[in-house]
Amino acid sequence: MEERLAELEIRVAFQDQTLHELNEVITRQQNQIDRLLKEVENLKIQMNMLAPSMVVSKTEEKPPPHY
Repeated sequence: MEERLAELEIRVAFQDQTLHELNEVITRQQNQIDRLLKEVENLKIQMNMLAPSMVVSKTEEKPPPHY
């Protein structure tokens, strides 16, 4: 009986350690996801700011050479 109890205590200790490690991994991953989302949002803003400058207005556009 004591041997079984000791085995269960060992398993619980290992499970606690594993849960702690997994929690750390999940926390790091969430921080990375949050940072990447911010970077993507910043890139969207930068692209939107650049987009108008990349397109010439129709009044400034020259006709194609075959005209």
